[in-house]
Amino acid sequence: MPTYEYVCPTNQQTVEVQHGMKEKLSTWGELCERAGVPAGDTEATAPVERVLSGGLIATVAGGTRNQMPVLPMSGGCCGRPQSCSHHG
Repeated sequence: MPTYEYVCPTNQQTVEVQHGMKEKLSTWGELCERAGVPAGDTEATAPVERVLSGGLIATVAGGTRNQMPVLPMSGGCCGRPQSCSHHG
């Protein structure tokens, strides 16, 4: 199951949680419940946003976890500057 990072703009806290690719958490209460962390003083209805992580976590032989490097996209934001509206 993939690991995602969510940030709460209300309290500026970032929490990592695992869930299916099609699932998305939208409130601080949902996030805290899934991650098994206390909500603290932040209201359970406070919105959260899923943020991009720095890379994928892979498990290799022996059970160790390694962070895989993020490969930069070539040619700008989409990789195809000749056909992208941002580059023309």
